[in-house]
Amino acid sequence: MKQIIAMGGGGFSMEPENKKLDRYILSQCKKEQPTICFIPTASGDAEGYIERFYHAFKTENCKPAHLSLFSPPHNIEEFVSQQDIFYVGGGNTKNLLALWREWELDLLLKKAYEEGKILAGLSAGSLCWFEEGVTDSFGPLRGLQCLGFLKGSHCPHYDGEEDRRPAFHKLIREGLKAGYAADDGTALHFMDGELHHSVSSRENAKTYYVQLKNEEVVETVLRTHFLK
Repeated sequence: MKQIIAMGGGGFSMEPENKKLDRYILSQCKKEQPTICFIPTASGDAEGYIERFYHAFKTENCKPAHLSLFSPPHNIEEFVSQQDIFYVGGGNTKNLLALWREWELDLLLKKAYEEGKILAGLSAGSLCWFEEGVTDSFGPLRGLQCLGFLKGSHCPHYDGEEDRRPAFHKLIREGLKAGYAADDGTALHFMDGELHHSVSSRENAKTYYVQLKNEEVVETVLRTHFLK
C-alpha cells in the first residue's frame, strides 16, 4: 500500500512536547523498529533542525537517520532503499523541489513510495507531494507546481498563518485545483492516492476540502480524529 501523511504543521519541530503526530507516523509502519529518515532540504539542512529531529526520535522505537544533499552519502540510491519512512521538514518548497530534481531524489522517493515506503512531512514537506499548492517560497503567498504524487492542491498552516486561508481561496478562484487544507496540528493520511482519514494532535484542529462551485469557494470540514 502506498502511503503519504501530509501534516499542515506540528510534529517535533512545532510541538516538541506533543508527540501524537510523530508517533502516528511511526505506527503506520509494520516493522518492529523502522528506520525513519529526516530530509531537511527545505531548511538548507539547518543543523539545529536536524539536532531536534534526533532528540525527538532517539527515545522512540525506531532508527533515526537523515539525508543531506549538501553533504550527501556516497550512494544516495542505496541509502534511500534502506529507509522505511521519509519525514520531510519545512522551509522553502521551491528550493526543495529544485535540489531534489537536480539530484534525482524526486525519482528515488517516487520509487520508494511505489514500493510501500511511507512519505510524510509538514509545511514544505507536505505541500511537495501534491500537484500544486500555496507557498511562501517567493515571499508573498502564491501558487506552486509540485511533484504530483497526490492529485489536487494543498495548503498547510491553514489556521496558523492569517494570510493562508484567504490566499488559498483566491488562488482557487483564479484556477488552482481543488484540494486539501490542514490546520497546524493535523495530518491528512492518504493511501493509494485517496484520503484515508485525517488525524490531529490538537483537540480543535481541523482539515478541509476546498473547491470552486458556481464561482464560489466552498470549504468542507473533514472528519478529523483527535489522537488522545
